[in-house]
Amino acid sequence: MASKVYFIDFRASYSENLLSKFQRLLDASGFSKSIGKRDLVALKIHFGEYGNTAFIRPVYIRQAVKAVKKGGGVPFLTDANTLYAGSRGDSPSHLETAITNGFDYAVTQAPLIIADGLRGATETAVEVKGKHISHAYIGSEIIRADSFVSIAHFKGHELTGFGGALKNVGMGCASRKGKMVQHAGVSPRIDEKKCIGCGICARYCVSQAIEMRESKPVILDDKCTGCAECILICEQKAIKNRWNQSIPVLMETMVEYCAGVLKDKKEKSFFINFINHISPACDCAPYNDVPVVHDIGIVASEDPVAIDQASADLVNDQDAMPGSCIDGKAGAGSDKFRVLYPDVDWEVQLEYARKIGLGSRDYKLVKL
Repeated sequence: MASKVYFIDFRASYSENLLSKFQRLLDASGFSKSIGKRDLVALKIHFGEYGNTAFIRPVYIRQAVKAVKKGGGVPFLTDANTLYAGSRGDSPSHLETAITNGFDYAVTQAPLIIADGLRGATETAVEVKGKHISHAYIGSEIIRADSFVSIAHFKGHELTGFGGALKNVGMGCASRKGKMVQHAGVSPRIDEKKCIGCGICARYCVSQAIEMRESKPVILDDKCTGCAECILICEQKAIKNRWNQSIPVLMETMVEYCAGVLKDKKEKSFFINFINHISPACDCAPYNDVPVVHDIGIVASEDPVAIDQASADLVNDQDAMPGSCIDGKAGAGSDKFRVLYPDVDWEVQLEYARKIGLGSRDYKLVKL
């Protein structure tokens, strides 16, 4: 059965600005149905790495906060600490980065709570009984919330092709241990023909999993956590994913984590994707490149699978943005994410999520 995915574009006028239009999307899509009176509502977002500017603008988040309060809920903004070294690896740094990027109470009208505690170890083990895991280790404050809303920035991603609702929930809500479980076995490879031996990857590897040997980097598989930071750091594009069992397993494990987050919140969850500033890489990078296509719109749904399928389809329907890294390589109707990451089959995450009952890949786009 096709799930409804509600859509607004980014056109605005004197009669209706984008904030009002976003409110109309929330009203029409049944956003408040998942929120009960006095519910503690976790709004799971990505605050953006310091130096990245592609993340969702905080003023939009304030509209979602207002909608939660209107429905009688008590909202808080949340995310879990990162596995890699960066500006969000522990709660104090994470909160400081969030506030620096504009997600302070004065703007959003909601408090910030890091879901997995001071150092990423405040977790709850949720029984999943999946193909790859028996339990998912989730940031405890997300599990303890009464209702859950994913607000994701839809963009490219070096390990999953794109990052949308499924990744925002499955990877984003995991504790540090949970992220380690998902990345286990994911070790990139070095293209020696492209590598210039600059050593930047070795200097930046938080796991000390890259050594320089005879002026060339060597990845130590036994130390590699699979965080993929080296892929982003290498300006020569000399570090790539290995498309073998590890990448599909990562995506399927991520989906099983998503199932863990939503396990007791089937009727208490909602999903919103912002399809704008569609950067080639994740917002975890401390920078963002030119968007690969123009700004498209915002989608909302009760179905995390349908919303990601619709978002991918909307992106792939567009021509490549002039001056972007895929300019001249991807026209309307082509798979932008396979152009960005030829070794990643992004459909794995959607098909597995459908298979285990998280939602449907069939959808009806309701344009407002």
